[in-house]
Amino acid sequence: MTNRLTASTSPYLRQHADNPVDWWEWGDDAFAEARRRDVPLLVSVGYAACHWCHVMAHESFEDDATAAFMNAHFVNVKVDREERPDVDAVYMAATQALTGQGGWPMTVFTTPEGTPFFCGTYFPPRPVHGVPSFPEVLAGIAAAWQTRRDEVDATATTIRDAFAAPRSGPAPDATAPHVNGDPRATVDHGAPLVAAPATVVDDALLDRALGRLLVSQDRVHGGFGGAPKFPPSTVLEWLLRRHARTGDARTLEVAEHTLEAMARGGIHDQLGGGFARYAVDATWTVPHFEKMLYDNALLLRVYAHWWRSTGSPLAHRVVTGTADWLLRDLRTAEGGFASSLDADTEGTEGATYVWTPAELRAVLGDDDAAWAAALLDVTDAGTFEHGTSVPTLRTDPDDEDRAASVRARLLAHRATRAQPGRDDKVVSAWNGLAVAALAEAGALLDRPDWVDAAVAAATLLVDRHVRPDRSASDATTSGSVPTDHEPADVPLRLVRASRDGIAGAAAGVLEDYADVAEGLLALAAVTGDGRWVRHAGGLLRTVLDRFPDGDGGFYDTADDETDPVLARLRRPHDPADGPTPSGQAAAAGALLTYAALTGSTRHREAAERALAEPLRIAVQHPRAAGWALAVAEALLDGPREVAVVGRADDDGTRALHRVALRSPAPGLVVAVGPPAAPPDARPADGGTSAPAGAGAPDLDLVVPLLRDRPLVDGRPAAYVCRGFVCDRPTTSPEDLAAVLGTR
Repeated sequence: MTNRLTASTSPYLRQHADNPVDWWEWGDDAFAEARRRDVPLLVSVGYAACHWCHVMAHESFEDDATAAFMNAHFVNVKVDREERPDVDAVYMAATQALTGQGGWPMTVFTTPEGTPFFCGTYFPPRPVHGVPSFPEVLAGIAAAWQTRRDEVDATATTIRDAFAAPRSGPAPDATAPHVNGDPRATVDHGAPLVAAPATVVDDALLDRALGRLLVSQDRVHGGFGGAPKFPPSTVLEWLLRRHARTGDARTLEVAEHTLEAMARGGIHDQLGGGFARYAVDATWTVPHFEKMLYDNALLLRVYAHWWRSTGSPLAHRVVTGTADWLLRDLRTAEGGFASSLDADTEGTEGATYVWTPAELRAVLGDDDAAWAAALLDVTDAGTFEHGTSVPTLRTDPDDEDRAASVRARLLAHRATRAQPGRDDKVVSAWNGLAVAALAEAGALLDRPDWVDAAVAAATLLVDRHVRPDRSASDATTSGSVPTDHEPADVPLRLVRASRDGIAGAAAGVLEDYADVAEGLLALAAVTGDGRWVRHAGGLLRTVLDRFPDGDGGFYDTADDETDPVLARLRRPHDPADGPTPSGQAAAAGALLTYAALTGSTRHREAAERALAEPLRIAVQHPRAAGWALAVAEALLDGPREVAVVGRADDDGTRALHRVALRSPAPGLVVAVGPPAAPPDARPADGGTSAPAGAGAPDLDLVVPLLRDRPLVDGRPAAYVCRGFVCDRPTTSPEDLAAVLGTR
């Protein structure tokens, strides 16, 4: 028996295609069916790599009796939260408001209009520890709907009215309680709101946020707070930027403590590279084994920046392993990156990754096995379940060549084991994060294959995910006429995801536009290809035109692409970071970079306004606003601009470009290109000899930073400006390094 999910493009939904549950996808048809039958909807939200989603599916959705009751009393809707973050955000806010906690799987019962009236997360098949069984919940909801409809309607009305109230700041505790191994660090999104004072971005604000952060620091094991521990990627990026801007040694020490602890722990795959979603303990030893693209993209960038600042060999090893893992295990045939690898292998959590001493001996022989067991902490008692151990690396090996040989043999054997499932949909936002990380890491560590992978992923995004905005009649949709320094880029639209090269139907949300723009701008800095700046400008134009919330920030959905069911409740808007940067903070960062490249005051002012709300959160809850704090460091440091002018095949150009890219200054933007041709010498079609290759637009046509910047005495030159004041151009990489603080 199959259900209608067989036609879905979502791998997560297709996992449920053989359930006896009569699943519907989210959409008008499901709500129409609920109205026709006069029954509530049961909305089940999860994602492919979620361990407890799989557990609940096996226990309940594959059970014939449970499915029969669900089919008789509800219209059952399955939602992939990674494809529909808007649906997830609104119903997660309701779940947190009603239960005080959130997580996945999320189980929401709604009226036929989509208003939630009962919410929960994982429900077991039998009552346990005070948690009702799923059959009990189903029976109770069905009975209430049939016999106490007035109570149900009253609850739904209360929730709808609460959603309609003005938004407020975060609740006192920034970390929402969570359950079942899928927590989401966030602020309370449901509290009613009062107007907040203007936010002044200065060192006093950042000092207050830092002081608050250090209160939660785990000074023994690294990280912040207790178990479970998630990689604090955005906070680590902030700390590294703060050290680069201010020289504050304390911030580097805090960042390095956590970066090293994670790199040596079981959360880091010591054999294959990459990081798991989180550690279940305070010591980073035992992971929850799913591997997410967004975590690894963010961590790749952070570890690359750590290496840039310090030259740490451990950072170099982590960067190499993580980038190579991305290309080996997550890259799709179309050139993008898949979303995740499951936590489970054939129903057993972590089975692919754990070892016993006997297994080491079978692969390595007695001598190497004993050495490897001591190095990787593989013990007879085990550090995980059933006597198995998760490899860790608490100390560096005394023989690097031997360690490399051991890793290679163990990884080769591991490849013969059953492997976790892969969710191969290509999500715009997360691929944007990967483009930025691979481009920067490739430039820093001289790995052109990583840069090539970033170009391939960006090309897929532009070719398959991006389209012109047909609703925009001209370049002045918003009523703001661009100046000569504000390019009138054609507004572009973006879909959320694709699979097998086929774009999905779900519209992109704010984080998609912001993260893809950020990735394209990072790629332009590395390649000198002006088309990436053009596309970033088009995406950011849509952000400015379609997403503003009227208070200086942005909604998470475009004004003409907000789901009508959600619009009746609340247009999604979340300025706080989750596992990834908030869309608003990411938009602020991309807008700021674009402004520095183009001289656009409109984009810079929009970035400053967008930072206000997340920075108000940061003062009390810095772990929920790490990316906004990182962008604030760039704002205070910049604008700091380097234009490298010279032929792409000139060693002098490459040397200056390399120095510029290796500067840790957080407010720095880099543009590289050939000296501009005179206007009468330009090809009629705008073609160029830009470094990225034939057909790319002249970068100086897109980036005013490169205009009127000639060679110096016929040699490649770097032009450095800061705070709208420019130094004399230099042809010396050593002099440029001294100016930029490049190691």
